[in-house]
Amino acid sequence: MNEIIRNTQASVTSGSLDPQDWSEFRALAHRMLDEAIDGIANVRARPVWQPIPDEVRAAVRTDVPREATSLADVYREFSEHVAPYATGNVHPGFMGWVHGGGTAVGMVAEMLAAGLNANLGGRDHMPIEIERQLVEWMRGLFGFPQGASGIFVTGTSMANLMAVLVARTSALGALARQHGIGNDGALLTAYASKAAHGCISRAMDIAGFGTDTLRKIDVDADHRIDVAALRAQIAIDREVGFRPFLVTASAGTVDIGAIDDLKAIAGLCREEGLWFHVDGAFGALAILSPELAPLLEGIELADSIALDFHKWGQVPYDAGFLLVRDGERHRQAFAQPAAYLSREARGLAGGAVWPCDLGPDLSRGFRALKTWFTLKTFGTDRLGAAIARSCALARYLETRVLAEPRLELLAPVNLNIVCFRYRADDAINREIVGDVQESGMAAPSGTTLDGRFAIRAAIVNHRTAETDIDALVSAVIRFGRRRTGGLIDVEAPPLAAQ
Repeated sequence: MNEIIRNTQASVTSGSLDPQDWSEFRALAHRMLDEAIDGIANVRARPVWQPIPDEVRAAVRTDVPREATSLADVYREFSEHVAPYATGNVHPGFMGWVHGGGTAVGMVAEMLAAGLNANLGGRDHMPIEIERQLVEWMRGLFGFPQGASGIFVTGTSMANLMAVLVARTSALGALARQHGIGNDGALLTAYASKAAHGCISRAMDIAGFGTDTLRKIDVDADHRIDVAALRAQIAIDREVGFRPFLVTASAGTVDIGAIDDLKAIAGLCREEGLWFHVDGAFGALAILSPELAPLLEGIELADSIALDFHKWGQVPYDAGFLLVRDGERHRQAFAQPAAYLSREARGLAGGAVWPCDLGPDLSRGFRALKTWFTLKTFGTDRLGAAIARSCALARYLETRVLAEPRLELLAPVNLNIVCFRYRADDAINREIVGDVQESGMAAPSGTTLDGRFAIRAAIVNHRTAETDIDALVSAVIRFGRRRTGGLIDVEAPPLAAQ
């Protein structure tokens, strides 16, 4: 019997996935960390983005690995085939989409979170207390009352979906979670502007209402929702028997960064008895800047706010967040009794409301830690100043565009997004965007405004400076002249000087 026990113990012990040689592992891990830090510190020395060669794609398309490979070899493959071909949003020349640049602080915080390997679905442990502290900080920043709730999610797309589900439960009652939306739910209608992010329509689809139940309201000259048109559409829907229940306002539209009149919409929702949700994916964090916070007047009246710390908050991906004014309504939309989730008076299963009561996930990573590290290390004043600077850089780009006869501005500059184009047709401007991206000098994106293709520069990265704006303008002019047959007389700055 003792021999059987000894053999079993040996077999179990040999099943560990820990390193055989901790000193060797430590040395390689330190090298990985050093090279990751070097990659951020020397980011200007490399292209913003570069196309993935066919041979690199082919190199990673292998059969599932059955045998072990040394960590050093796996890291070598990462260094050669993955790291050089990332999105590029760490680089200050990345202006294509509203992607934060991240920080070295956030990177090491993510490493610490991985070391803890905590599941933040529930139970009584300090990682959940850190998340609760973040909820309290956000509650205070946005002027929400005691009893407000919040939860970290993947991003604002998920947070917007969850807000729709909370609004649905609020409108139909908790029984709708058992019986479905039924006939009453089929009459519910929601509202957002035509400039709202597409994830709002998708949320209506996933929530079971269908995309047609989202009324897309016209915008004014500043690309903000037309509140009078919103009021009129609500009245029309009520007249024909529909049941309006939700308005989603934008705090920073996806195309140009417009902020809807949140105060006016809040007043309308109060009059009509509608859930007032704010999609503040990046714009909500303007609350950190005393200069920009007044643009968000009325956000404190929202029933729920969705935002991303991984955008203007510069937290590494992913770190989305949902804040709900009425924590009990939030809980009613997601909490589900189960024996394995029972709460105890003491021990690890103790604690109050668990995060799994406030969202669909039971398995949840420690997203709050990198956000906590970021806010604690830099402070809201410094983060707010970085946000205000990105808007100042957008105004600088606006002046460069207005001063250049070969360029034209296509939309007002509200926050940090500038939409412009080379004075040529849509096809040429599309090619210019591809040319600039493939050059590695900068990475703008494209969008369509009022039927015209626009080059879109979203300035989010805290590393971006005037020289990066100049590099973008020079590159657009260079490739614009090349595409239109003109002489190339404007040189883009070299990568190392950007």
